[in-house]
Amino acid sequence: MNVKQPFTPPYFLRNPHIQSILNSVGPRKFRAKRLVKKLDSQMLILKTAEGVRLAAEFDRASSTAESKNALVILLHGWEGSSKSAYSVTTAKTLIDAGFDVLRLTLPDHGATQHLNREILNSTMTGEVADAIALFLKDHSYPAVFLAGFSLGASFTLRIATDRGPELGLTAAVAICPPVDPTGAMDAMGKTLVIYEKYFFHRWTTSLHKKLKHFPEHDFGAELSQAKTLDDLNITFIPKFTPYADAQSYFSSYTLTGDRLKALSIPAHLIATSDDPIIPAADLQKINCPEQLSIEVQKYGGHCGFIQSLAAHSWIETKLVQLFEGHLAKQS
Repeated sequence: MNVKQPFTPPYFLRNPHIQSILNSVGPRKFRAKRLVKKLDSQMLILKTAEGVRLAAEFDRASSTAESKNALVILLHGWEGSSKSAYSVTTAKTLIDAGFDVLRLTLPDHGATQHLNREILNSTMTGEVADAIALFLKDHSYPAVFLAGFSLGASFTLRIATDRGPELGLTAAVAICPPVDPTGAMDAMGKTLVIYEKYFFHRWTTSLHKKLKHFPEHDFGAELSQAKTLDDLNITFIPKFTPYADAQSYFSSYTLTGDRLKALSIPAHLIATSDDPIIPAADLQKINCPEQLSIEVQKYGGHCGFIQSLAAHSWIETKLVQLFEGHLAKQS
C-alpha cells in the first residue's frame, strides 16, 4: 500500500465527517447543479438480453478540449445515481479533459424504480456488465476506463475481475469500496448516527417508490415497521435475494480473500485511513493480485477528498491523471 500523491486538505477540511458529508451536499451540490446545465447529456435506457433495464447519461468530450478518444464509465454509490453531485462534478472534470463519459445508474437507484420489477441487490454485477457491453457494442473506443465510488467501486472491481478483458477495459479505479460489507455495516452502526439515518431514509424512500410501481411486492407492512437498517436487512434480504440472511448476503459480494485473484487488467483502489464508514483495516483482508495497486490517503473521509470551500475534489483530477497515464502507455 502506498501514497503516491498525498491529498492534503486545509486544516479546516481535515475532519472525516466534514469530508464525507461535503461529498454530496453543500457547495459540491450547488457546483453540480451549476455544471449539469453546461452538459448536453444524452439520456439512455440500456436493455440487456435478459430484459434488465439501466438508465444512463452519455456526454461527449468538451469541444474546447482535445478528444482523448477514450471512454470513462462512472458508477455511483449506494442510494446515489448518475445525477449525484460527485458523479456530475467528476464527469464534468473528465469531459473538460477530453474524455467521453457514460454515467450509469444502478437499478432501483435515483428515479429508476419503475424500470425493472426485480429489486436490486448488490450481487448483480452481471446485469451492470451486460449494460456496459450493450453500450460498447454501438460505441467503439480504443481505451475504456471504469471507475466507481463506494458500492459502485465494489461493482467496479468485481466487473473488472470477472469481465474486464471481455469488455475491453483498459483500467479500473475503485474509490472507497466496501471491502467487507459486514465490517462496513458494523462501522456505520458505531459512527455518527447521521449515516445510518441518511441511508435508512434513502433506502426506505426508494422502496416506497418501488412499491408504488409494483404493488404486487406487498411489503408495505414490513416497510412501515422497520426502524433501522438492520430491520430492513432482516426483512428484505431473505425475501428479495437468493440469500437466507444478512451475513450470507454480505459475504457474497465481499472483496476479501481471493475474490480479486483473477484480475488481469490494471486496477487502482483508493481509500482513506479516516473513512468513517469503510474500515481501512479491512484492506488487509484482500489477497492483493499483481494488477491491483492500493493507495491509502490519510484524509478524505468517505469518497470526499474535498480540497476547498468551492467543493473541488482531489479525486477528480486524480482520475484524469491516472487515465492519461494509461493512455500514454498505449501510445
